[in-house]
Amino acid sequence: MTDPGLEVVALLGLAGFLAGWIDAVVGGGGLVQLPALLLGVPGATPAQVLATNKFGSIWGTATSSVTYYRRVRPDLRTALPMAGVAYVGAVVGALIGLHIPKTAFYPIILVMLISVGAYTLFTPSLGEATVLRFSGHRHTVFAMLTGFVIGVYDGALGPGTGSFLVFALVGLMGYAFLEASAKAKIANFATNLGALTVFIPGGHVMWGIGAVMATTNLLGGYVGARTAVAQGSRFIRIVFVVVVGAFIVRIGGDLLGWW
Repeated sequence: MTDPGLEVVALLGLAGFLAGWIDAVVGGGGLVQLPALLLGVPGATPAQVLATNKFGSIWGTATSSVTYYRRVRPDLRTALPMAGVAYVGAVVGALIGLHIPKTAFYPIILVMLISVGAYTLFTPSLGEATVLRFSGHRHTVFAMLTGFVIGVYDGALGPGTGSFLVFALVGLMGYAFLEASAKAKIANFATNLGALTVFIPGGHVMWGIGAVMATTNLLGGYVGARTAVAQGSRFIRIVFVVVVGAFIVRIGGDLLGWW
């Protein structure tokens, strides 16, 4: 694999910033970052692309998690158990992801995205306010189950993890978009860490490129989290629909051979 030139590294850095911003607001930064890595470093293996994407992303999710916590104060009694099992799920998913073709996931992901996007688009009141559908022990168990399932997906493939976490917290559990985003960032940090627990010892991270994308992703995560907190749930809902729509076009185009 040849080293990318300065122009390619600069574009990868820009992609990292945009991915960090999107991830901080609503999740789905992989829509930008993974294709950028595939195009910018065509000689990299799938494991190297996934690992470097995770290494760049974890710095953005860490920054946005701290920013959200300081400004939104999400309830950690739900967020931490969810993040804990999400970490375990991501470790399991990363081990699976090293041995299965990534294209096998695309049809399932596309159906999920269309369902999620349509439900959000045609339910205008969704996520405007927190109206929890579960309470007490059931609430925590459901959050943990959600964290584990999405954690496995993130470790194995990854694109859209933040969006799926946000939708699960909003559509299935009844949170407002702002609080859901705050909790989702904590869980997403855990899934990135879980995947890296497998990828780093395996020697899959491209450290030079990863360092550039980590720096710009961190900046994007900080700016995105502050933007989301300032604009509130309505703004996050709009970005969510746009990002999910972009995912549908991107993955649908892959399946139809457009790209």
